[in-house]
Amino acid sequence: MDNSIALPLIQYKGYEQKKMTLHLFLQIVGKIRLELSPRKNHWWYVTEYISTKGFTTGSIPYKKGMHTFDITINVHQHQLEVNTSKGQSAKFSLLNKLTVAEFYQNLWSILEQFNIPISILARPYDLEIDKPFKEITEYYHYEKTYTKDLWQILLWVDGVFKEFSGRFYGKTCPVHLYWHSMDLAVTRFSGKEAPALSDDARISDKDAYTHECISFGFWAGDKNIPEPAFYSYTYPSPEGLDSETLEPSTAKWIDSNGSPMAILTYNHLLEADDPRSTLLDFLESAYTVGAKKANWDIEKLKVPELADL
Repeated sequence: MDNSIALPLIQYKGYEQKKMTLHLFLQIVGKIRLELSPRKNHWWYVTEYISTKGFTTGSIPYKKGMHTFDITINVHQHQLEVNTSKGQSAKFSLLNKLTVAEFYQNLWSILEQFNIPISILARPYDLEIDKPFKEITEYYHYEKTYTKDLWQILLWVDGVFKEFSGRFYGKTCPVHLYWHSMDLAVTRFSGKEAPALSDDARISDKDAYTHECISFGFWAGDKNIPEPAFYSYTYPSPEGLDSETLEPSTAKWIDSNGSPMAILTYNHLLEADDPRSTLLDFLESAYTVGAKKANWDIEKLKVPELADL
């Protein structure tokens, strides 16, 4: 591997509590952005971003847009920071076994101090934890090295995803972190409407999948795929997609809730001589086979040379 871009090693097994603690912190912060930000298609207004400091909401409006604030998990200082357009600033440490309950209470105290009125559904989303944030004391495992290594990987992936995103001329979402599943993602759209989901489908899915798309992402592992990995899926999933060849050869198709998902594990990426080119090859191959099978106008959706504009 090229030592000039030596990426950190990271695992899921054995680190579940560290990941869950960070995940819950990000859900609390993300729900604040969800509540106060103006709606945007496909839930693009609820996400978080990878920044030079760590994980951030970006600017959030309050007081009818007269003021803004942002919330950042600073992975260099290992603290939560809140800053407002009025010049206010506050922070608290994430160390010393800070529980999720304490994180929630500390953050709410800052919002009250800054007179930022807000009410959220203060419970975890889709994490099999059936209690409010203010009662979660069993997760207190924020850890310096794990968090900073994960951020360093996401910072690098963010740059690769942005390069890949710039090759597409159709509708594309920003590269952003979805806090419900804690995956960094970017999605391309064909421009065509997708079939309507059933009435009993989750509202989050109904708004996310109104149009045909091919999505790409990275997450730090979960119970289904217990190691960090890159993924791609095509929606709606076309017939025969999983018979197509992916690059590199270590990439594979798996079943994800009845549909094919392309997977390249992070460990396999680390084995490549040029991880950046290898990741771009994976993204391009997953896009090409998905777009071809779904009958997208691939040529029309390519970014033209500036001289052609």
